[in-house]
Amino acid sequence: QVQLMESGGGSVQAGGTLRLSCAVSLYAINYGCMAWFRQPPGKEREGVAGISSIGGTAYAGSVRGRFTISRDAAKNTLYLHMNSLKPEDTAMYYCAAKSGNCTIATINPIYDYWGQGTQVTVSS
Repeated sequence: QVQLMESGGGSVQAGGTLRLSCAVSLYAINYGCMAWFRQPPGKEREGVAGISSIGGTAYAGSVRGRFTISRDAAKNTLYLHMNSLKPEDTAMYYCAAKSGNCTIATINPIYDYWGQGTQVTVSS
């Protein structure tokens, strides 16, 4: 069974930096699409960043230029580098993976496998 485990969340002040990691088992991260989603308190889950099998990326407008999605195939790990964090970035962050071939990055909720999440809290 595919397993995704997020880590790296925490509490930071506005303007700070965090790097989230998603360790993946039984799924080759460079052969499919993966993404990061987040769910702020009291709000619906939203897509943040996605990456395709050929390295294309997609970002939500609210994070473009501040967040970067990347992967390390040797470690089978997905990352989300978050810079210039804002209080509105406070949320539970989830990584997700899509089964099958996928060559177009997307932050639409088409993903089949999900992690348990890691909390990010940004204080002003």
